[in-house]
Amino acid sequence: MKIRIARVDKSLPLPKYETPGAAGFDFVCRENAEVLPGSLALIPVNAIVEVPEGYMLAVLPRSSTPKKGLMLANSMGVIDNDYCGPEDEIKILVYNYTNSKIRISRGDRIAQGIFLKIAKGEFEESGANLKSSSRQGFGSTG
Repeated sequence: MKIRIARVDKSLPLPKYETPGAAGFDFVCRENAEVLPGSLALIPVNAIVEVPEGYMLAVLPRSSTPKKGLMLANSMGVIDNDYCGPEDEIKILVYNYTNSKIRISRGDRIAQGIFLKIAKGEFEESGANLKSSSRQGFGSTG
């Protein structure tokens, strides 16, 4: 699948898959940043991506991100296929959960992207009772 991409800063590399078996490709930080303890920061990743029709681009943390004291504030970013205008650089919202300032350097791999096929549903209201019994749980089957 060919993906059209524009880099904001052409001196930084294109995102890439680090191994032949990698499901996700890495995004790099476009500029140096500091994230204060208990704070959020928006990190630009130097990419405007034209996501193919019928897909979304999931932006996820790399496995090393929590080791640095950071987490993606929204756990996963969703990039729609119409978010690819000239000013639509992907940015990662990170949260510093430590008691120390964290520095992110230009060129650091900060997150990963995975293309996921999507399907859209057509909603049809059916009333309050969709099934005859309720599970009455919260996120579990037991």
